[in-house]
Amino acid sequence: MLREAIAKGETVEIAFANACRELGVDTLEAEFEILEMPQKKTFGLFGGSPAKVRAYVQEKDSPAQEAADYLKNVLREMGLPQATVEIHEEEAGAALILSGEDIGFIIGHRGETLDALQYLASLVANHVDGSYFRITLDVGNYREKRKETLEALGKKMAARAVKTGRNSSLEPMNPYERRIIHTAVQTVEGAKSWSEGVDQGRHVVIGPEGGERPQPRRNDRRGGNRGRGGHGGFNDRNRRPRNDRNRMSPAPRAEGPKADDPNTPIYGRIEKK
Repeated sequence: MLREAIAKGETVEIAFANACRELGVDTLEAEFEILEMPQKKTFGLFGGSPAKVRAYVQEKDSPAQEAADYLKNVLREMGLPQATVEIHEEEAGAALILSGEDIGFIIGHRGETLDALQYLASLVANHVDGSYFRITLDVGNYREKRKETLEALGKKMAARAVKTGRNSSLEPMNPYERRIIHTAVQTVEGAKSWSEGVDQGRHVVIGPEGGERPQPRRNDRRGGNRGRGGHGGFNDRNRRPRNDRNRMSPAPRAEGPKADDPNTPIYGRIEKK
């Protein structure tokens, strides 16, 4: 971003110093352009004019501002030229709040479009300087609403795991949402959670602390043998041989618990290239 000021003075040096004073910077921090050279008075009495100088400083935008400007361009291409991006500075990052008419569609299915835009904005922000800068994107308080939904889901599935003694796998989620589930499960006594899978298929598994409990074997036989050929009964010809391999056995115990790194952002740390 360029800031500039134009000032006059008896000499070029004085005019430049006056312009820097208006910018609030030292003369060593700014550059200048001479617009008019000073003119001496004729015979020391008539005419004459002061020097005119334009001083300017080039200021680098903050990572958050760079990301916000990028998002405005993207939203304009998506048919939302009137959308606004509000910057809320945070420790080691910023939250960008998008608002505007009919902007809700950019959230996408379970926040997928919003997450993709957040990832791209983070790439832009982290190219401004060498330090890591975290960007979070939100529309209509979606993030908070999604968090409440995930917390309720985590507690519900944890209570079910304690009651049934069985593990339950949730749908694949990004690291941020998996952390919400892990935190919610920790509030339910007797339940634990861990993550399995890789890349886009990584998901949370919730189970009882002691591992899965053996489940009672179902007995599918209904009634006894009413005699050979009797209606509804079983005889030697229609009685199926028992196969021990088909007996229900306890599901293998899953590895765990393995929680996600609490410091990992949604798409991981983004390094400057």
